[in-house]
Amino acid sequence: MTTSPGVVVVGASAAGLSAAEGLRRSGYDGPVTLVGDEPHLPYDRPPLSKQLLAGEWPPERLSLRSARDFTDLDLRLRLGVPAVSLRTSAHLLHLADGSRLPYDTLVVATGVRARTPDGAAAGAGTHVLRTLEDALALREELSGHPRLVIVGGGFVGVEAAAVARALDCEVTLVTGGDAPLTDVLGETVAQVLAEVHREHGVRLVTGSRAVEVLRERGRTVGVRLATGRVVPADAVLAGVGARPNTEWLAGSGVPVGDGVDCDVCLYAGDDVWAAGDVASWPDAVSGERLRVEHRINATEQGQAVARNILAGRASATAFRTVPYFWSDQYGLRVQVYGRTRGADAVHVVDGSTRQRRFTAVYVRDGHVVGALGIGMFRPLRALRELVAAHAPWPAPHAEAAVLDRRG
Repeated sequence: MTTSPGVVVVGASAAGLSAAEGLRRSGYDGPVTLVGDEPHLPYDRPPLSKQLLAGEWPPERLSLRSARDFTDLDLRLRLGVPAVSLRTSAHLLHLADGSRLPYDTLVVATGVRARTPDGAAAGAGTHVLRTLEDALALREELSGHPRLVIVGGGFVGVEAAAVARALDCEVTLVTGGDAPLTDVLGETVAQVLAEVHREHGVRLVTGSRAVEVLRERGRTVGVRLATGRVVPADAVLAGVGARPNTEWLAGSGVPVGDGVDCDVCLYAGDDVWAAGDVASWPDAVSGERLRVEHRINATEQGQAVARNILAGRASATAFRTVPYFWSDQYGLRVQVYGRTRGADAVHVVDGSTRQRRFTAVYVRDGHVVGALGIGMFRPLRALRELVAAHAPWPAPHAEAAVLDRRG
């Protein structure tokens, strides 16, 4: 008797695990194989730059499920073996160890990897922060209280800066913007957070680009900026974003642009679906093609893909979501719904930026595309509906101070 190869999920990630769980919870009893390039069972990544880096959590606390849970899921695990190529015409996945896995349906959940800036190749004292090993290596480095230079003003960089200052490290953060997070949150909100970092002793070097990590005898000694200035450093963290892990799909026929190009149902063709940070899809409301690098989105998309696989192509449904993420910095929790990047204006709705307790909506082309809250979760929840509806602004009931978005 011939046994069906079942579903193969490439990516032992939050999205990959969510897809596998969704299949099992909906009654799928065929084979499910989970392939991962890291040797670990799926683990949670947001704590890498927070609780794990700070030494508050041990690595095992990051595991998304217990060993018993994985046993109950009855998954075929292929961990520590990256996928290297795909032949969709033969429904065959090739792994780095030379083995080949047949499949009926394939789910791509390979996520993203950290970028490194020019002149910042890996070496002693130079770090990125994407994997468990990355976080543990940086945590060990920070235990020696180094002079840390963070290149990049994104969320990974600012969260690591907050942790490093709590560990009594000297921290300099270099960003090309007027403040960290300017391109994501807009100048007004970014300046509020920048002031918090300065109060906690972070040195901000703005409007600058790092061009070289300087080393002597194999150790990091500084960072050279485009202006020629050298910032002394014992350790460097490159936090300049991430790129989708799609190179292994070259020649497969799976459409790839900024990630795996899917339809509104997260289907990429030829019995291939995608979920999580690697998936690019057209938003069912705005029509804008999105790729979202957030933990909750990964879980939601994994579940949606599982439902659509079982429903079949003819009955698959469009994926709809309001992206949500949060960031912890010095006891402040920044929470965001929707998409704040690229907004035309920011409207403060409740509270005060001076008191660092407020909500705001982000507007593009006259419609609400995002909402942010610091210290005001309930009022922020009320704004979520405006984001979900892509509502016009100004809303009939709201009187808000308009803060023009600059930069």
